[in-house]
Amino acid sequence: MLDHLHRITMKALIQAGGAGTRLRSITGDNLPKPMVPINGKPILQYQIENLLENGVAEITIVISKNGQPIVDYFGDGSKFRAKIDYIEENEPLGTAGALGYFAKKCHEDFLLLFGDLMVDIDWHRFINYHNEKKSGLTAFVHPNAHPFDSDLLVADPTGKILKIDSKNNVRDYFYKNVTNAGLYVVGEEVLDYIGEPHKSDFEKEVLKHFIEIGKAYAYSSSEYVKDCGTPDRYESVGKDEREGTVKAKNLSHKQKAIFLDRDGTINVFNEFVNNPDKFVLQEDAAEAIKLINASSYLAICVTNQPVIARGEASFETVGEIHDKMETLLGKGGSYLNGIYFCPHHPDKGFPGERPELKFDCDCRKPKIGMLLQAAREHNIDLSSSWMVGDTKMDVQTGINAGCKTILLTCGDHRPLPKYDNAQPTLTCSSLLEAIKTILEIERK
Repeated sequence: MLDHLHRITMKALIQAGGAGTRLRSITGDNLPKPMVPINGKPILQYQIENLLENGVAEITIVISKNGQPIVDYFGDGSKFRAKIDYIEENEPLGTAGALGYFAKKCHEDFLLLFGDLMVDIDWHRFINYHNEKKSGLTAFVHPNAHPFDSDLLVADPTGKILKIDSKNNVRDYFYKNVTNAGLYVVGEEVLDYIGEPHKSDFEKEVLKHFIEIGKAYAYSSSEYVKDCGTPDRYESVGKDEREGTVKAKNLSHKQKAIFLDRDGTINVFNEFVNNPDKFVLQEDAAEAIKLINASSYLAICVTNQPVIARGEASFETVGEIHDKMETLLGKGGSYLNGIYFCPHHPDKGFPGERPELKFDCDCRKPKIGMLLQAAREHNIDLSSSWMVGDTKMDVQTGINAGCKTILLTCGDHRPLPKYDNAQPTLTCSSLLEAIKTILEIERK
């Protein structure tokens, strides 16, 4: 364990100078927002403990003029087996201004956190991604239940961030649910860019600059990072912490998932969904997936999309269909932790087909390549997971992966004789019934 921890030698900088005006009913007039207690412990202490569990012991905390309660509580960090020092802003310098002070003591990559977040993540995975991409600035991103009022990051398939989609934009278009969580791995060159201390906004100025020069990446994870900045979110985080959800979502622990077919399961069955107009969400899909989001399971979509190999839709068009799916689910307060699709098709002879995609691959269901990829990326235990779909082929996929299975009777009614022997664990009439059934089994 110690060897694992010692691999992280980076320092961490926590921005803890927020006024917490939206939590004034809880903080009162003098308590800094990061000191708000969650089940008897300040939010900031959870952050520090998560860093220490990953071997990060040198921490600088940025405080404002009312930050003395933070200093009184944490001191020099010795009682937490950490080394803590402080940067005090006599006047607010924004979310990036204090980096100018930090640059005088740090000359290497570091971790940046905002102090009103409940955080429990595997920093090793995050840092490894940053290093693999040779990134100048890497943002932690995830889907959330309210993307319509969140700042979103638009990235290409390699993870390079292309732009910030501000929550203030008029979104008359479909979008991916990729929310900027407020955690970063920051390259040394960011400190060079900041220069002397001055009032500055981290997202609008620093992140924007590194996006423009092509050196910002998005690290996507299903781990627990949640803003505690409103009373409702504060209560929600407290409940999650009491129930063990916060720690359980850390990817150093095995996860379990409910794998969902797409056509006939999440959306109304239509054999030729080759453009966004033909995608219609099942009436109960958002409600069903919202139940998964509130549970200990991840919601993962795995779908065969031979329309690409057959030349009936491009990769870009399938991406637009999935953007519509994410937008509609988000408006219903739900989200998918991952979307995996197979673009291949083994049979030839279609007009306009793409020969490079016409082969017998390892990812087309009932093969389990998509599930294996999801298992690697989310540390999923397949034997504790479920596969839910509307065909016996989906059932066979789940069986091949070692998952429990549910066959839905609401989608594709065409028989698939070659999979007749695939017997589901359960049969349900709708996605909502299926998810309620799984969660009821979980409670027993």
